[in-house]
Amino acid sequence: MNLPKTLSVQALQWTGETLLVLDQRCLPDIIRYDEYSEAPGVAEAITSMRVRGAPAIGIAAAYAVVLSARQHLEEPSLILKDLDLLAKSRPTAVNLFWALDKMRSILEQNPANLLNVLKETAQKIHADDLADNHRMGELGAQLLTGSKGVLTHCNAGALATGGYGTALGVIRSAVKRGLKNVYAGETRPWLQGARLTVWELSQDGIPVTLIADSAAAWLMQSGAIDWIIVGADRIALNGDTANKIGTYSLAVLARQHGVKVMVVAPTSTIDWQMTDGSGIKIEQRAASELLPAVYHQPESLVCAWNPVFDVTPAELITAIVTERGVIQNPAATGVGSLRV
Repeated sequence: MNLPKTLSVQALQWTGETLLVLDQRCLPDIIRYDEYSEAPGVAEAITSMRVRGAPAIGIAAAYAVVLSARQHLEEPSLILKDLDLLAKSRPTAVNLFWALDKMRSILEQNPANLLNVLKETAQKIHADDLADNHRMGELGAQLLTGSKGVLTHCNAGALATGGYGTALGVIRSAVKRGLKNVYAGETRPWLQGARLTVWELSQDGIPVTLIADSAAAWLMQSGAIDWIIVGADRIALNGDTANKIGTYSLAVLARQHGVKVMVVAPTSTIDWQMTDGSGIKIEQRAASELLPAVYHQPESLVCAWNPVFDVTPAELITAIVTERGVIQNPAATGVGSLRV
């Protein structure tokens, strides 16, 4: 299954034998692809945030299982060991476990042409995600009809998915329909908005205005935007949504200023076993990612609290957009109707 060659930004490229991963830590200054032929390398790429974004993490993990099978086809226990390693790479992104469950199921079935089936499944996960992105883009853009402007947080674009993007997919589709004003928050502490989102949109010729995270409330008060559009790393059945740290504060500010909040994510991001957001495990990253180097010494009296995600309650979300449809006012209904 071949992916379109016209995408301006591709986080992952499958060569047929190896996985090429765009090192997003280097963007926008350096565009560099690292090549992986073994699953542990891909797991480290996920952990170190070379590849990031829940859908892209799931896709990368699926390809990593193919790499493991290529290496250990006669030793299934080693493939399962690699699956366990991949499962520990990013605990919050439910797409990771969704993709690994698909690959594990094939391993358990053990078809005669196991390697080919694994490869076809990983490629289908990739291609389906791209198609779903386009579908969500159109559904979300319909909600933005007449909007003055939108603000997005972190990076939920082609870099975080199989291509086109979730939140940025909606923005891409809305721009085609006439949306003029797109704002992106810098997204501390990794600056995914400043380094990734504005770069990605500029690659597609879409004008975008970067703001400091702390300017969001004043931007809303000015009346320049009427929607905040974000992706998701995990969605509970009641609609509570885990996304990049800072999403919750934006949703609270949006309620104060009459701004709507749209979450855009494939249904693979929904955790069907989790009733509400209180059970979502929030990944804590190393304090060194946040602290200046002078405070890295063990004797330093300065520490850091560095959660990567927060959980936005469903009552602060106006709409959840998926490839299977749109849930308006998820606090009233949850997302159970999307299950098939």
